[in-house]
Amino acid sequence: MKIALVHDHLAQMGGAEKVLQVLCEMFPSAPVYTLLYNEENIKKNFPNIYLEPSIIHKLPGGKKHYKWYMPLMPMAVEFFDLSDYDIVISDSSSFAKGVITKPETFHLCYCHTPTRYLWSDTHQYINDLSYNKYFKKIISLVLNYIRMWDRLASDRVDKYLTNSKTSLKRIKKYYQKDAKIIYPSINMEDFKISDILEDYYLAGCRLVPYKRLDIVIEAFKKNGLKLKIFGDGIDEERLKNLAKDYKNIEFLGRVSDEEKSILYSKCIAFINPQIEDFGITPVEAMASGRPVIAQKKGGSLESVVENETGILFDKESAEDINLAIQKLEKMQINPEKIRKHARKFSKENFKKQFLEYLDTEYKKFTR
Repeated sequence: MKIALVHDHLAQMGGAEKVLQVLCEMFPSAPVYTLLYNEENIKKNFPNIYLEPSIIHKLPGGKKHYKWYMPLMPMAVEFFDLSDYDIVISDSSSFAKGVITKPETFHLCYCHTPTRYLWSDTHQYINDLSYNKYFKKIISLVLNYIRMWDRLASDRVDKYLTNSKTSLKRIKKYYQKDAKIIYPSINMEDFKISDILEDYYLAGCRLVPYKRLDIVIEAFKKNGLKLKIFGDGIDEERLKNLAKDYKNIEFLGRVSDEEKSILYSKCIAFINPQIEDFGITPVEAMASGRPVIAQKKGGSLESVVENETGILFDKESAEDINLAIQKLEKMQINPEKIRKHARKFSKENFKKQFLEYLDTEYKKFTR
């Protein structure tokens, strides 16, 4: 049986790429088809995979400025020749699900979310762009074309898996499809409970506007407590300007997985202010025995147990974050209990559920 994996792109590491890492472990002989990749990312995180990049990878600026080529991405994934494979597994939050397969090929998609900038977050995405209003109009027209393609492409998938109830709801609304939830996973062995705690709170992710680290910064400007932020991204300069002259707020930049694990284990709590489809960083923090402060929406409702593994706040505001911190100070924190809860999201559980589902559905497909 021949299996191929398809992923949107490998220009950076995030939650979707960590799912791909597990899929590569499960199917080590499967090639990975992707729009483009970053060589450093591949050497570090995918050293043993066979890659088939799209034409975009070879175009001028295709690796570094790949967003320029967004209008070509639907065509680029359709160019992948997958006719030799019995099973195609796409790991997608944008274009990978749009590959074309033969009628005899079973296409299973692990859909992290219907493409955010095309559907649920399209107006925010346009508003956050640092272009004039005329160029934004042009971008809106391009997104309209891609949105139509995306809806048509969603019909090419035979079965959907997804990461949370939030994403399932979006798949049903935008694609009119059902999906089974299998939560993303972490490697529990990468995270440990520390005997020594330090006096800082922790936040971190890709520094982009929708992650809402701005309200975390505002909260800590008011409360004066220590805050460490890891990660980099397009919103970094703005966030640093917000924190200017506040010595209790420290930006760490991009950190290694090992450094991040230590940061989790020694923090008072991890703060996750944004609405996530699922959100893997809160689970990583809990695997380190540390509680999570998160917004009471999206994936946090499925990963954080209120008053046991963390505190959930209602409004996306600095005031609510500070109220949650005050509640956390009164909470009985049991690191072992928090870590035990995180085992629900172990890599072993993910592999078992995924393989059972694939086996069942492929047998149905081939009858």
